[in-house]
Amino acid sequence: MSKKFLVIGNPIEHSLSPKLHNYWIKKNNLKASYDKKLLEHGEIKKLISSVREEKIHGLNVTVPFKKMVIPFLDILSDEAKNSQSVNTIYKDKDKIIGDNTDIEGFKIALESTKQVIKNKKAFILGAGGVVPSIIVALKKMKISRICLSNRTELKALEIKKLFPEIEIIKWGKVTSFDIIINATSIGLNEKDEINIDYKNTSPNKFFYDVIYNPKETNFLKKAKEFGAQTENGKMMFIYQAQKAFFIWHNILPLVDDQTVNLLDA
Repeated sequence: MSKKFLVIGNPIEHSLSPKLHNYWIKKNNLKASYDKKLLEHGEIKKLISSVREEKIHGLNVTVPFKKMVIPFLDILSDEAKNSQSVNTIYKDKDKIIGDNTDIEGFKIALESTKQVIKNKKAFILGAGGVVPSIIVALKKMKISRICLSNRTELKALEIKKLFPEIEIIKWGKVTSFDIIINATSIGLNEKDEINIDYKNTSPNKFFYDVIYNPKETNFLKKAKEFGAQTENGKMMFIYQAQKAFFIWHNILPLVDDQTVNLLDA
């Protein structure tokens, strides 16, 4: 029997998850398929029922559902509990489990850039589904200070409830930082610009964009012009997918040049 996996989100068109997972499925000779599904909020319950009935064998969850799915699940992993964010769902015995592979994905990706994170200052733009995972990962890496700014301050305050130690900065203002992370969806559209002042950007500043498609957003382009170091979210995306693949199939797929180049094609 062929197993069925899905990534759900809204929007979902830009997701390269099917490309990556189907590549690994084929590489490992598995009887499985992986698709993407545009979901409306009212459809979550029915979809989780499909996992319960084993019509679907696993889900990846992207914006805006990472927190919304939680009430429909039976058990959360520690990572999902700490971040109140789920990106991987599966059935174990008769329980539906919500897990979070974004934390590890972000952490491994950041470590592979050789950036020193310990005792540094991070400035996060956005308060969407992936932000709690980024905060948990940065804390694991012993960051000294995290500031957060979001267009809707209310959403930023929601995250502060979860992590009281973070500081909230008004949208449009810039605080001092060593690493700045765009975790908004500003940049998915190639005309999108984040209105921040790049004046004090220097080669020792690190600009990270969670977006990986397009591979260079205006946020990164501008930073590069001012001499900063930049990185997009591609490796985070690959490593979180690798961990999800392992949860579902008990196989750790290879992350090699071919895998990385696959997403540029």
